Amino acid sequence: MGKLAARSLRYRIGGFAATFLALFIGATLVMACGGLMETGIRNNVPPQRLAGAELLVTGDRTHAVATSKKHKKKTTLPERVEIPADLVDKVRAVPGVRTATGERTFDAAVLGGTATVTAQAHGWESAALTPYALTTGDAPARGEVVLDDGTARRAGARTGDRVRIAAHGGSASYRVSGVATARDVPQATLFFSAADASALSGRPDTVADIAVTLAPGAHEDAVRKGITETLADQTPVTLLSGDDRGAVEHPEVLQGGDDLVALSGVVGGLVVLVAAFVVAGTVALSAQQRSRELALLRAIGTTTRQLRRMLLGETLMVMALAGAAAWFAGPVAGRVLYDTLVDSGMIADTVVFTQGWIPALPAYGALLLTAVLGGLLGSARAVRAKPVQALGEAAVQAPGLHPVRMAAGLLFLAGTIALTLVTALVLRGPVAASTAGPTVMCCAIALALLGPWFAKAVTLLLHWPVRLLTGPAGRLAALNCRARTAKLAAVATPVMLASAIATGNLYLQTTTAAMADKAFADNLRADAVLTSAAGGVDPALLAHVRTLPSVSAASAYVTSAAHTEQPHDGDENKKGLPLQGVSAEGAAQTLNITPSAGSLEALRGDTVALPEAVAHRMHRTVGDTITLVLGDGERADVRVVALFKGREGFETALTSADLLAPHTTAGLPAQLLVRAAGGDRARLMTDLGALAARHPELKVMDRDAVTSANAQNSRTQASVNYLIIGMLVAYTALSVVNTTAVAVGNRRKEFALQRLTGATRGQVLRMMTVEGGLVAVVGLLLGGVAAASTLVPFGYALGGAGTISGPPEIAVTVIGTGLALTLAATLIPTWWALRSRPVEAARA
Repeated sequence: MGKLAARSLRYRIGGFAATFLALFIGATLVMACGGLMETGIRNNVPPQRLAGAELLVTGDRTHAVATSKKHKKKTTLPERVEIPADLVDKVRAVPGVRTATGERTFDAAVLGGTATVTAQAHGWESAALTPYALTTGDAPARGEVVLDDGTARRAGARTGDRVRIAAHGGSASYRVSGVATARDVPQATLFFSAADASALSGRPDTVADIAVTLAPGAHEDAVRKGITETLADQTPVTLLSGDDRGAVEHPEVLQGGDDLVALSGVVGGLVVLVAAFVVAGTVALSAQQRSRELALLRAIGTTTRQLRRMLLGETLMVMALAGAAAWFAGPVAGRVLYDTLVDSGMIADTVVFTQGWIPALPAYGALLLTAVLGGLLGSARAVRAKPVQALGEAAVQAPGLHPVRMAAGLLFLAGTIALTLVTALVLRGPVAASTAGPTVMCCAIALALLGPWFAKAVTLLLHWPVRLLTGPAGRLAALNCRARTAKLAAVATPVMLASAIATGNLYLQTTTAAMADKAFADNLRADAVLTSAAGGVDPALLAHVRTLPSVSAASAYVTSAAHTEQPHDGDENKKGLPLQGVSAEGAAQTLNITPSAGSLEALRGDTVALPEAVAHRMHRTVGDTITLVLGDGERADVRVVALFKGREGFETALTSADLLAPHTTAGLPAQLLVRAAGGDRARLMTDLGALAARHPELKVMDRDAVTSANAQNSRTQASVNYLIIGMLVAYTALSVVNTTAVAVGNRRKEFALQRLTGATRGQVLRMMTVEGGLVAVVGLLLGGVAAASTLVPFGYALGGAGTISGPPEIAVTVIGTGLALTLAATLIPTWWALRSRPVEAARA
């Protein structure tokens, strides 16, 4: 049977090309996702500015979140964890340590010139770790700064010039004492004197990390052990070496790695599912093309096992070729996906893309699974038919279903119903998307497995309208579709998959984004927002802003996240409870929050205002105390002073800005929210503009600009999901072309007989146009049902079907693309088949 399978490949290149493409693209995408997963797991970020430090001592940013009484999960704290500055001397005293440098790291911006240049600032003592070398000038003294050459060029500054630099909520003029350069450090960098860096960091008693260099002959493991023992009774710290050191320079990569692993795993799984059905459809059509040949093999004594082995062997041989091609294409596709994710901002460009041989193992495992499942599903009907029955079915195929396929389809249909009920009746708010998303795939799989049933039902429904509207060509096309229900289902399945995935997931994404934008806009009552060019806003400005005649209320504003430790919130997600730090005076006027118990006026010091749903889960009310683990790992016992009705899915607790801001990386409020007196926004913007002119580090934004910026940020994050959906839709769209072209290519004799009985080329093309349109409509209708299975319950979870939002262009594009692809894949092979003379085609 192996030799027969190999010979079949030689003489049926066109039929197996569709299977090859399906397997090749599926393996390529899975391998690309494997590369992204390896990149996320390794999360390698080679050090740049700290390349000269063999070891880095930094604060421990891991936090164990209790998921139950016995189990905990580790998560990454959202803020930088500083360590006491007095640990520098203790580390320096460890045997084998040559130098130990306490690093101060804070955001800064060079104002003026052609543009504002944002940068990271440090003390000059850390410049030797890169090393930075002065090209002109000298090291900075008090009131001086050293710029890297790129920053100096963009700021238009030279040695001896004076520049205004914003940092830690203020700005001042500094003399440029020198310009330094270093290789392979793209980050804009400033260096201050040790005294200035200590003052501008806002935390003179702590450092961001301790950079350690080893003495000649010292062993890294011994020094690491010595530092660990020395600091065992101190603040929890983490020791980093190798590429892990880069996470200190770019702390955002710690959470980005987890997101990348989850994303690649989900996408890879979806690709495998879709690929299995795509391959099954192409193999089934290929087997149907050879139904008479297979029937003759059965008639001469070939067993079902031998026939199955031959068909599966053909698929596996094609799989081997596809796997060999994917070995080279997978890393290229992975690199393209990586670059796209970097551009979207999901992962930092400092993370090194890694694709070794490890991702090939799951990719080839998925390829083998896809080939075997697709081959078995696609050839099941051909190998189980009896010889006499198979010869009869060579002309017209009955739409029967294998019992296993029927049971699997009913199981997925039951799963669809269960997920629909959970989405609609159990979950509320955007969290319902967690079950709404899988629902569309579950329903699509059910429809694909039970395709002949549903295809027959839809075809019967459309039969008479098609006959009445399209004339003789339409009547013949309708009869063809009714006689070939199984083939119709095989061709309509990829159309259904593509339209269901595109419509369901795109409208889920647009609805979620619209809800987030609405929640942000509804929560914001401020008419203007003051921000800083770098390092947060000086809270001392708040009192001055409140004295402006055009201001009715103002509040500091800062965001972070915390984990509830006592009592534990069982429904809290891995990223913790979102927090907003505000000022008691002005919070009620600048945020749209109305307490149902207590008062926001009491939101001072160690206090918190909780959404009612969160308080209910923790069994707490006004006057009770809870323990929070703040963003930098510090614990705070806070008293509940107010409860309010939060928006479902966007529950955010309020605390005082004085409590929250010091526990963020910047250490200051991020914004000042301002409400106009008497609703006079124009006068407010004029007064705030005058204030910004006296404080160059300040930026003024009106309400519309703030909401637009938030919406733009949401769209940027959503672009990752659009990429995923686009990949799957493109893959299934290719399968539409594959399956349709294969199905049409097998009908050359039928077309020849029609022409010998008097039909013209135009009549045959019109018949196939109607037939292709009918196939597309069947697939689009079934895809619409699958999309509705997720959108209807999701809309109900959000408060009603009217809450589903998104441009109608999505549905129009999906419908138009589905029709265009199906018609093109139908008419082009038909036109090609009609080029031959009817007599020659009938003899072939």
